[in-house]
Amino acid sequence: MTSTTAAPRPGSVALITGGTGGFGRALATKLEALDVTAVLADLDSERNRAVAEELGCPFVALDVTDRAANQAVVDQVEAEHGRLDATFLNAGIAGKSRQSLDVDEFLHVLDVDLLGVVYGTEAALPALRRAGGGSIVVTASLAGLAPMATDPGYGVAKAGAIAFVRSMAPRLIGENIEVTAICPGFADTAIIDGIRETFQQAGFPVLSAEEVADAMLAAWTSGEPGAAYVIQPGLGAIPYKFKGVPSAKTTSGETAAVPGALRPGAAS
Repeated sequence: MTSTTAAPRPGSVALITGGTGGFGRALATKLEALDVTAVLADLDSERNRAVAEELGCPFVALDVTDRAANQAVVDQVEAEHGRLDATFLNAGIAGKSRQSLDVDEFLHVLDVDLLGVVYGTEAALPALRRAGGGSIVVTASLAGLAPMATDPGYGVAKAGAIAFVRSMAPRLIGENIEVTAICPGFADTAIIDGIRETFQQAGFPVLSAEEVADAMLAAWTSGEPGAAYVIQPGLGAIPYKFKGVPSAKTTSGETAAVPGALRPGAAS
């Protein structure tokens, strides 16, 4: 991200999945102050509808694991608000099985945290194209870069989400659509409720939802396509430096170039 974050154009429309959770609420508040319509998408419940009403934001019911429902929500946003300029694929859950491998739980975390990102991207892309371009910001996690042994499903899902962002970004640059990921460390949201006391006793700093929301907003307005921004207390948001892999060598010992047909934008 650049040191100076540009503000989104007033009148823009943003969709936030997991919109009534900690990050979603904080981001919606910031967007509303910038005259951006923040549509909050979340599971249908009285509590979630009440949060959206309290924030003065439109609410749409969405289970991100339902592929058709993702498309229906984007269609509803365009029908009611005229356009879609940014989508924040922020919905996420963590596993609760710390010692044993619960495969059913593992697969459910992947459904929400990884496939929810894929379905959300698929649904948003046509609308962003109709708007002349836009942004997709994926809430990944530091666990996608440094997996935690206590929650393998979460680590796999978030690592997959980061890989998906890095794979999609170069495909969309020519369409003025930027895809980025944010990778917060431990943050003060409901996802750490079960271990919150451990952090407090150890004096371990955790991020505020507002700090993460600032990074989400900056990723929209000044993020680099395909970047994964690490967010840690005392560090702010910094792009993660991925290490390259060894290149193939030709029989003469020269570095082999990737065939043009395998590069983004190549004709099929």
